[in-house]
Order: sequence, then C-alpha cells, then structure tokens
Amino acid sequence: MAEADALYTCPMHPEVQNRGPGSCPDCGMALEPLRPTAAEDTSELDAMRRRFWVSLALTLPVFALAMGEMVLGPDVLPPLPWVQALLTTPVVLWCAAPFFARGARSLRTGLLNMFTLISLGIGAAYAASVLAVVLPGAFPASFRTAGGEAPVYFEAAAVITTLVLLGQVLELRARRRTGAALRLLLAGAPARALRITDAGEEDVCLHHVAIGDRLRIRPGDSVPVDGCVVDGRSAVDESTVSGEPMPVAKEPGDRVLAGTLNGRGSLVIEAQQVGDETLLARIIALVAEAQRSQAPIQRLADRVAAVFVPAVLGVAGVTFAVWAGFGPEPRLTHALVAAIAVLIIACPCALGLATPMSITVAAGRGARQGLLFRDAAAIERLCAVDTLVVDKTGTLTEGRPRLTDVLPAPGFTRDEVLALAASVERHSEHPLANALLETAREAGSALRPVEEFTAQPGRGVTARVDGRQVELGNAPVGATDRSRTAEALRAEGKTVVFLRVDGRAAGTLAVADPVKETTPAAVASLRRAGLRIVMLTGDAETTAAAVARELGIDEVVAGVLPDAKAEMIRRLRTAGHRVAMVGDGVNDAPALAEADVGIAMGTGADVALEASDLTLASGDLTGLERARRLSAATVRNVRQNLFFAFVYNTLGVPVAAGALYPLLGWMLNPMWGAAAMSLSSVSVIANALRLQSGSEAEPAPPSGVYPSTL
Repeated sequence: MAEADALYTCPMHPEVQNRGPGSCPDCGMALEPLRPTAAEDTSELDAMRRRFWVSLALTLPVFALAMGEMVLGPDVLPPLPWVQALLTTPVVLWCAAPFFARGARSLRTGLLNMFTLISLGIGAAYAASVLAVVLPGAFPASFRTAGGEAPVYFEAAAVITTLVLLGQVLELRARRRTGAALRLLLAGAPARALRITDAGEEDVCLHHVAIGDRLRIRPGDSVPVDGCVVDGRSAVDESTVSGEPMPVAKEPGDRVLAGTLNGRGSLVIEAQQVGDETLLARIIALVAEAQRSQAPIQRLADRVAAVFVPAVLGVAGVTFAVWAGFGPEPRLTHALVAAIAVLIIACPCALGLATPMSITVAAGRGARQGLLFRDAAAIERLCAVDTLVVDKTGTLTEGRPRLTDVLPAPGFTRDEVLALAASVERHSEHPLANALLETAREAGSALRPVEEFTAQPGRGVTARVDGRQVELGNAPVGATDRSRTAEALRAEGKTVVFLRVDGRAAGTLAVADPVKETTPAAVASLRRAGLRIVMLTGDAETTAAAVARELGIDEVVAGVLPDAKAEMIRRLRTAGHRVAMVGDGVNDAPALAEADVGIAMGTGADVALEASDLTLASGDLTGLERARRLSAATVRNVRQNLFFAFVYNTLGVPVAAGALYPLLGWMLNPMWGAAAMSLSSVSVIANALRLQSGSEAEPAPPSGVYPSTL
C-alpha cells in the first residue's frame, strides 16, 4: 500500500484515523502509520529537522542583537530592529508554519490543543514587534520603555520557535524508538521464499506462497511462513516470537514459525499459515493494537486535558489584565510578556503523552519477551492480581500426552480399541488426540472414515464409525473393577478416557502428560510473589491431585466443565479477589473471558488466544512473572509521568503569570517557558523509554498492591 493511501493514527487519540500522513485534529501531533511497516517513515522528523536547522541559523544573530543591547548597551551594539525583523520573518512564517496551521485548525474545529497556545504566543510576540517597527507611534506611553522606544520581541518569537522545533525533533526521535520492537519483529519476516516444485527450486515473492507449498529453509535463513517440517533437522532460534534465547531442535513433524531463524541445518517445510494468518503477523497486529489502546488510568488525564487549554487561555487573559491594570511601568509591556509566557509554558502535551508512551514502550518490550498483551487495560490490571487459576493440560503439563495403556473390554481387541479411538480423535483439537494418533500410526492401525463428528468441550467426542456410534470421553461406563483400574491409573498422574461403542463399554485408555520442565520453578516463583494458586481442571480428581502434589499446589478443583470453570472464576471475583486465569484449550475460553486477566498459552487453541488478555508465546509459566514485573513497572512509569506533568503545569503556569514578581522582582522570560515546555514532553518520553532498558526487571509488588506514584 502506498504511503499516501495508508491509514495513519494519533498516539494520543487512537480513534483518529487519516489516509496518509498529517496531524491530529484533536491535539495537533504528527500521525503515525496505523499498520506498522519494516520501512520506517521519517518524513515528519526530516521536515521538522530541516525547519529546526534553518530556524537556529536565523535565530542566533537575532538573539545576539537582542542580548547585546541588554549586556553591552545600545551604543556599543545597536539593536537594529529592522535586521531582527528580516531575520525573524522567515523563522515565523516558514519554520513555525506547521504550528500556525495546527493552531488555526484547532480554532476552526474548537478542539483547542498545545498548538493553539504555541501559535498564539509566537504570533503575539511577532505581531507586536512588527507593529513596533513599522508604526512605533501607535503605542501608548505605558507600552514604551524608559527611553521612549516601542519594545520588540523578535528574539522571543524566534527563540520560542527554535526551541519548540527542537522539542518536536527530540519528541519524534523518541517516538520513533518506541516502535523499534515492532520494526524488529517485522524485519524478522523475509520478503521471499525458496519454493520446491517438480522442476526444482524457485525464488518467489512471499505473496505467491500458498498453503501446502513446500519450502526449503537454508542454514541461516529466516522462516517465511508457519509450517511443519517434512524433511531435515536443525535448531531454530525462536526468540523473536517466544522471547526464549535457546534454539529449539526441529525434526520432521515439528512446527516452525514465520520470523524465526534457522540454524546450521537445512529444512524442508510445508506451508500451513501464510500472510496475515501466521503467528508473527498476528503478534504484530496484537502488539500494534495494544500500543494504540488506552489504559483506564488515562481517564483522569483526558478529563483534565479537555478543559486545560481553555483554562490556560483564561489565565493568560487574566494575567494580561492584572499586569496592565496594576503592574509597574511599562505596564502593557509586562502584561504582554507575562501573557505570552503563560501561553507558551502551559503545554498539555506532556499530560497527553504520559500514558500512551509508556504503554507503547511496554507493549513493544513485552513482545520481544514473548508477552503479548491485548490492550493497555490488561497491562494495568495484571500487577493487581492476587489469585492465579491455572488449567492443567497444556498449561502446567507439556500438553503432549503419550498413550501408556490401552485396556480393551470383553469382546474388543486392543487394536480395535486403538483404531476406533484414533479415528474419532483425528478431528479433535484436544492434546490427547495427538497421543492417540501418534500411537495408532506407530502401530500401523488403519483409521476409519468418520461421520457426524461432535466435540463437547470438557466431556469428549462422539462420531459414527462404520455405522456404529462411538463415544470417547471421561465419563466411566462399565463394571466396578474397571473403575478401580482407572483410579489406579489416575493415582500415577495419568489421564483416563473411556471408549463406548453403541452405548457399550469398549475399553479404557490412559495417557501420561509430563509436567513441563519449567513449571515447578515458575509455580514456586509465583507463590513466593504472594499469589494464591488454584488448579482448575476438567481431569479426574486423582490425576489432578497427583500433579498438584508434584508442584506444591494446595488448592485443586477437578472434574469441572467449561461453564463450571467460568462460574468458579466468577465466585472468586465476587469474593473480592482479582483473578488471572491461565489456560490453553477450547474449554478454557469461557473462564479466560470471565477473569480479570485471561492468560493464554501461545501453544494453545486459537479460541483461547482470542479470549485472552495476555498470551505467553513461549507456552510456559515462566513468562507470567516477567509479565507481572513489566505490568508493575509500566503502571509505576505512567504514574511518574502523570505526576511530573501535573506538577510541571501546577508550578509553571503561576510562575509564568508572575507569581514570584512581588517576592523576588522576577518575571519568566517566554524563551525559558518555551524551553521548559519542550523539555517537559521530551522528559515524559525519556522516562517511558526506560522501560525498554530493563526497568521491568524490578520485583513485582506484593499481590493486590498497586505501585505507588513515586
């Protein structure tokens, strides 16, 4: 898509969308691409940089003339007002043109913003100075200096313009850094692929790769699509997606992801997801959406910003009136200087940027660590969670069960039980299905055609096979001795499923799903952090208890259906707990949606990812503690930004209005106000950028305790 046709949005007002670059009608800020691209758009930064250097070159002699008169006296260095006017005019009319355009737009639309104040301040200083040069006699005595001259403020208009341009350049450069994480992800996806055809291999554009194509991944190449290895062995660096630095061994049957980096081996893969359907593309879209979202903590800033600019205009008017009526001579000169200082220093930009910049940086930082937040609200809520509810299969365990036992009922054979079970599970997404299918393939069992397949999350599956009704699930049917056998298997930590054919017990199957290597340490870390951990699973109580004992989890709720999982979450929240739910399957989706923060494993089902607020791309719980630290650091960072922005304006406006004059005889020069205004926005962004360099490594706060302001 051409740049002129691409959608652009505002970092402070994500609801604003415009075709092509431009400025936000609400706040006047430069718009950013709505859909991130690997090629960085620096047109706005380049334009501001050009204007800044021209403005600086013209401003320095104007400043020297003005200061020379004050320091050396007019006899040594005359002010040369006409020279100042000639040098300042291009500064105001060309270098400051974007400010006037945005300020005029704000007045037309009634959406007053920082550029309303900046354009009024620069315009007032320049217009008064031009009038003083062209028609000096038009000024009353109260507006003249002790020597009888009409004062000029060309240096104020020029210096303010230069400082605001410098602030814009620094701000745009800092904002560019906030998108570095997304550009890094985008850079990991190659634009071309090596497709294998009957005629050999051909280098093709990635847009021409279709599902089912076979692609060769050479050593050192990035994987272009999501797919399955069909030939070759290698180690693949998946850090861009999962955040884990250790390469992952790949062999035939293993899944590979777009944007990951192949090691020394050569692989042939079959494309399964291409284009926007790849996990990398979904991650990029998710992170971009999270960066544009607004956190609940932003509401206070939004309410203040809505009345801030009109209030500042009112304060500037009152300041002018008070100085004009009661100030020392020349009263109107002091009044104009004070009013301009108020307009310039009271920039609401820092207030508006306080939350969006922190959220943008945090979402990007999380993406690099495999922590994919859905929106800003999820980042804010996670650090306040005090109760963690976890599913078992695929969350605490590997989710890759191995079939260990096949016990046929009288009248059935082992091969028959295995073939029927594998046939119906072929259409299921449940992790147990893979264990049955893998064992059936190894045993050479012939899978049979299936009709009328139905999956009941939390219960099992049913289908017609060779005209017979086949059911496979966790509800036991049959003699008591078979139930005792099932309990013995469960006591070993195995999951037991029962096969029925035409309503008759046909066999019992058991699978073992080992606990992930990283789970014990992760659970221990979360417990040390003060989280209450509850295992919530549809598996049998005996099996769940065995896994819980291994991990040191005291609270176990087993044998629950999906709706019961959601009800359990609802009860915990009603009791006053802030609950996070971690799961990976279809049956976890209702509970994930019900929780304060739903957390999905990146290796889980799509519907679980869609229902979640946070996705752990690595597929294990070690990422959760990192996510909590990042959440706590982000909320702390936002509060610091808001605190600084409020304090800056609370102190800056009265000082600019002349509150210190009765005590110290001192007034704020508008030039210093411009410098302070520019630095306020840059400081907020600089503070947000600290999240990029590891601030989230600080310990998370005790559960349920929000980070303090400072």
